[in-house]
Formats: sequence, structure tokens, C-alpha cells
Amino acid sequence: MAFRNLMRHKIFSLINIAGLALGMTCSILILLWVKDELSFDRFHKHQPELYRVMQLQHYPGGDNLTVSATPGPLAEVLEQEFPEVKYAVRSTTWEWKQLFAYHDKSLKVSGRYTDPEFFEVFSFPLLYGDPAQVLRQPNSVVISEKVARQFFDAPEEAMGQMFRIDNSKSYKVTGVMQDVPKNSSMQFDYVMPVDDWIKSPGNEWLKDWGSNALRTFLLLKPGSDIAAFNKKIRPVVQDHHDGYKKELFVQPFGDMYLYDDFRGGEVASGRIENVRLFAVVAVFILVIACINFMNLATARSAKRAKEVGVRKVIGASKPELIRQFLVESMLVSFLALFLSLNLAGMLLPQFNDLTGKFIQLDLTDPSMMALLLGIAVLAGLLSGSYPAFFLSSFKPAVVLKSTVRMGTGGVLLRKGLVVFQFILSALLIISTLVVYMQLHYIRTKNIGMNRENLIYVPMEGELQNRYEVVKRELEDVPGILSVTSANQNPLMIGNSTGDVNWRGKDPDAGILFSVMTVDYDFAETMGVTLKEGRDFSREYGTDTAAFLVNEEAARLMQMQDPVGEWLQWDVEGHIVGVMRNFHSTSMHIPTQPLVLRLRPESENLVFARVAPGKTTEVLTAMEQILKRHNPVFPFEYRFMDQDFEMMYKTEAIMGQLTKYFAGIAIFISCLGLFGLALFTAEQRTKEIGVRKVLGASVSGIVFMLSKDFLKLVFFANLIALPLGWYFMSGWLNDYADRTEMSWWIFVVAFVSTVLIATVTLSFHAIRTALANPVTSLRTE
Repeated sequence: MAFRNLMRHKIFSLINIAGLALGMTCSILILLWVKDELSFDRFHKHQPELYRVMQLQHYPGGDNLTVSATPGPLAEVLEQEFPEVKYAVRSTTWEWKQLFAYHDKSLKVSGRYTDPEFFEVFSFPLLYGDPAQVLRQPNSVVISEKVARQFFDAPEEAMGQMFRIDNSKSYKVTGVMQDVPKNSSMQFDYVMPVDDWIKSPGNEWLKDWGSNALRTFLLLKPGSDIAAFNKKIRPVVQDHHDGYKKELFVQPFGDMYLYDDFRGGEVASGRIENVRLFAVVAVFILVIACINFMNLATARSAKRAKEVGVRKVIGASKPELIRQFLVESMLVSFLALFLSLNLAGMLLPQFNDLTGKFIQLDLTDPSMMALLLGIAVLAGLLSGSYPAFFLSSFKPAVVLKSTVRMGTGGVLLRKGLVVFQFILSALLIISTLVVYMQLHYIRTKNIGMNRENLIYVPMEGELQNRYEVVKRELEDVPGILSVTSANQNPLMIGNSTGDVNWRGKDPDAGILFSVMTVDYDFAETMGVTLKEGRDFSREYGTDTAAFLVNEEAARLMQMQDPVGEWLQWDVEGHIVGVMRNFHSTSMHIPTQPLVLRLRPESENLVFARVAPGKTTEVLTAMEQILKRHNPVFPFEYRFMDQDFEMMYKTEAIMGQLTKYFAGIAIFISCLGLFGLALFTAEQRTKEIGVRKVLGASVSGIVFMLSKDFLKLVFFANLIALPLGWYFMSGWLNDYADRTEMSWWIFVVAFVSTVLIATVTLSFHAIRTALANPVTSLRTE
């Protein structure tokens, strides 16, 4: 009977099923994404006892910074002096990309340096090798199954083989691990002993308590009191190193991925904000779709009133009628679920491309089936419960002797639901526009550096020994304007120190400076503007002990005339120039004080400024030069503007998703409005016929049919606009450098919703107004 009822009212059934299917499709895709985000780092066997050590650094004026980097000697002290610690494991904070060579085959592989207990602490299963022994010996390496298959016919053949690493050292394969799961925040294809890295020439600073370059992970004994443990370890770094105040605390390893933004040593936000946001969006879109069903069902109640009366007269009870109407809503819901699963399956590849995920819709997974069935049941109950109770409450004596009129309560509910739909739609429009404006601001803002037409390559193998020759040859290439080198990407400076000294420095002052070593021609190549002084120059032999600082550093050091002032960082020298501030980190973070030192022999990257339109020719010439001087290594390059885009990939994904979901939410809302307008036009057919006979104009009838709905859209905007300003102001506050919310954003949101509603309503209103009144008045 439920199926027959759906077939009798095909248009309304189609509107309900299509609206619910679209809402469910969006909800399924979002919830799959949320499920994947929440699964990160949860697969480790010892996950409840796993923690990451964090460091809260205090600076003058009440400033502080929370970092995950810790001193190299910390792990040993924590393991030896605190009984709660079963294992303390160090790991590099970034992935190292090195050239693995075996006979005539070579491949760039990304990995980490870590301690021997790594595979005992973390659940990265080994296919071959003893977890307790694989990293005990120097020059040992554990590779992933993927890498093993790239070099050998079978993973087991890799065991005991020798790889030539970066054409400079040999490592023996002592283990082969399963490929790291995609939902791990630590990604790597090889692991080497961290002591090998620490003992490398030039890395003595890693043994210093004042240098933070390693992450420290702890496996605590079960039942440890975390609050008491945090209190005990708080002063450990401070006890071993003077200077600014430093406090330690631990964060659960399972929270590391989602809760990565700290303020004053406390979690402030992180990726969890996006997870919560899109979980709410999924619920909102599903609710918008369910509202369509409720509105149409209650609006059409007059047509089903006599059916309810007849059923009650022949013996149907109220619970039976409620079940009948709930079965109808469940049928709609499950038909919509079937359609949405097909839509989600078709859209999932594009969704994965957009989000950078590897999500699969696995219908054999019991938890996934439970989630999908739960969505269908929830949607069916949410959309069908009110109509079921409302329709089943009709009294047969009333409905069988006269036409049923909707009460004030039902009308108000329907209006309230329409208002709620358009509040959510307007909020999504505002969110989309604000996110777009911030992304546009980020991409077009002058960051103090010219990131366009800037190419860089890793300085590896023989390039460091032959850098000066390579630089001269690159400078002779037509289309290359200037060349320099640096130890890291100036867009993402990760090195910092509090050990910078200057005349007049307060002994108790602690300022964390971002630091970087560079070559000559740095400012010219990067497009950085000098406010005072000059760049490093070969004409001044003393520049090997000279410094460049940015405006923020000069301000914090309270130097009125910084050029010529004495400064000490590793070496003693003088400031030769002051750079205009440029963004050396994300725009989420305020401009950091920066000190540059001339040290070309220790650089990791070579940068080349290219003339516009000469990129192809320059890349060909660069490849020839680098392959001639460094034949073992493949030619790899990156563009600085690509790195800049990658820094804000999360915001870009959020902007795209918000745009699509806003469009779908608006479409679903309009679908419901379309159905209500159709029903209203049907209900008032005779009235409109009489009005036309009496001389009413087409425009007057269209206005009469549309005005009540448009009032609701106006009212929805009055609520949505201040809410949008409040929520998006909070979102923008997460950026230290941000755009302003212009008034036109709210005007666009207002006009868009009104225009969309007007177009939706006009179709039926105009068609009804143009209908021949003779037809509508001739028969019932």
C-alpha cells in the first residue's frame, strides 16, 4: 500500500526521493571523510599508552610557543629517571628523501631516523626481521614492502642486501615492514638508526639541550597517572639548559593528528575543527532533505484526511496508522539510500581526488552497513514521524463530513521548516564566500617575497662540493636571472633558536628567532626587499661572520639603527642589512623574528630566479648541467608557488567542499520549495480561476502566490546574516594575517537566496496564472 501511494503521486514522490538521495549522498561522503579522519593513528596496539612529548616555551611579554620538537638528550633522561616510562623513542620531525641504489637501479625514497625500540613501540608490522633487533646495528635499514618490490622480485629477497645511500654510504637491509597505513600521521618507506644521523659530521648540535630537532615519543606503563607525570617532567629541559623558561608535557598519541594547534600549552584547535564543521554540515544537509518530506506530507494532509477517516471507521487504530505512514517514509528513505549509494559510488573517485584521500565505500564492513542503515532509519524517522502523528490524529467524524483545513500550528511548523532550510542555505553561501575571499587574499597578498618564477632543486651528492662551479654555469643560462642557496625553504622555515645575543640584551630575555643559513644573492633571488643596509657581498670578506635580520627581529631587539650592530649566533659579527618582513611560515602564525647567516657550504637547496616565459628552456638547461656534475642523482625540481599552494591545501579543500555542499543544500531547499509551490497552486486553482474572471492580472496572481514564501526567505536571511558574521569571524581569527569580511558578502548571500527562491516559485506561479480559468471552474 505504501508503494501504491508513492506511485499515485509520482511528482511528490520524485521530489522526496531525489531530495533525500542528494542529502544522503552528501552525508555519506562527508561521514566517510570524517570516519577516515577519526581513524588516524588509532591502529597501534599500545595506542592507549602512547604519548608525544610537547614543549611549552615562554618568552618576554607573556608570549609563548608550544612545539613538538625536543632536545636530542631528552629521551635517555626520561627513560632512565622516570619509572612510568617503558620506552622513549626519538624520531626526526620530517621525512628524509634519499637516493637508494642497488646495482644499476636507483630510486628516491622518503623515510625517517629513529631509535631501535621503534617497532616495539609502534604497530608497523614487520614481514621479515626481529622488531627488537632490526635497528640495533649502525648502518642498518628497514624498508617497506613497496620499496622491496621495486628493487626485488619478492620482499624476502631484500633481506641482507646492501643499498648505496646518496652515493656516499652503504646500509644493510635488516627488516622489511608492511606498507605504512594511509591513516597514519607518520608516513615513511624506510627507517634508519637515529644515532647514525646524530653522529654524522656537522650534527654535533643535536646533542645540545638548547637545540630542538627531534620528536620524542613515550610508551608509558599501564595505569600511569598522566597528570602527576606531567607535573614531574615539566622542569626537565629547564634543569639542563639556562635561558628562557621551558616546560614539558605529554599529549596522547591518538590525538596528535586531530589536535595539533596549541595555545599556552593547551589544545586550542586543529584538524578536529574541520571534522566537527563538516559533521555538522552533513547533519544539516540531511535535515534540509528531511524537511522537504515533512513539509510536503503535512501540506498534503487535506488530501489524505478522508483516507484516514475511512481507515478509522473500519477499525484502524492510531498506532496502526502511525505504522502505515512510517512505513511510507521508510520506503522513501530506503529508496533514497539505494539511489544515494549508487551516486556516492560514482562520485567517490572525484571526492578522493578533491580531498587527497583513499576512501572506499566497503559495503561488506559491518560498521559501514550499520552506519548506512542508521542514516536511512534516521532520515525515515526524522522525516516521517511528525506527518505520521499528525495524520493519524484526524477525527473521522470531522474529516468525512467536510474539507479539512490546516490548523495554525501546522502552518507555522511548515513555515518554520522553510525558514530553517534557508537559514542553513544562507549560512553555507556566506561560509563559501568568506573562505573564497581568504584564499584569494592568501594567493594575491604580497608576502614580502616574489614566489613566482622561482625554481629550486635539492643540493645532494656532488652538488655541495661543486656548488660554486654549478652556480656560475647556471647564472650563464639564458633566462636565469640569479642563483642562490639556502639550508631550507624560506616559505617554511622550521629552524629556530633562543641563543641569539646582542649588545644591551636583557639576561632574562628569551626570544625565539627563526634562523636560516644562505648564500650570496639571497635577497635578489628571493625578491626580498631591503629596508636598510645591503645583502651579503663577496666584496666584503667579513661577511662570512655577518647577518641579515628582518624588521621584526630589529624591533624585538629594540635596535633603532640595526645596521652595524654587533650580533652573535654561532659566530660573532655585525648586522649588514635589515629585510622587510616576509612570511616565513603559515599566515596562521604572526611574523617571526628572523636572522640569516652567510654559510653556503652547508646549504641543502639551490634556487634559481627565472625570467617569465623561459621556464621550459631553463629546466632543460638545468637538467643538463646538474646531470653532468651529479650524474648519479635524478633531476628533481619544485616551484616555490606550488609549495605556497600546498601550505594552504586544507583551506583550499575546505573551500571546494563548502562550495559544493552549499550548492547542493540550496538545490535541495529549492526542490522542497518547488513541491510546496506546486501543491499551493493545486489547492488554489479555483480561487485563481475566479480571480482571473474578475479581472486579476497575471503579475498580480504571480505575486499573490509567491509573496508568502518570499517573506519566509527574507526572514531566514535576517537570522542567517548575523549568524554567518559571528561564525566566520571566529574562523578568520585563526589567521594572524587575514582578509576583512566585506558588507557585499552578506548582500550577495541575501540576493542569491531571494533570487533562487523567486526563480523556483515563479515556474508554477506563472504557469498557474496563465492557465485558462474555464478549465479550473468547469469541474471539481
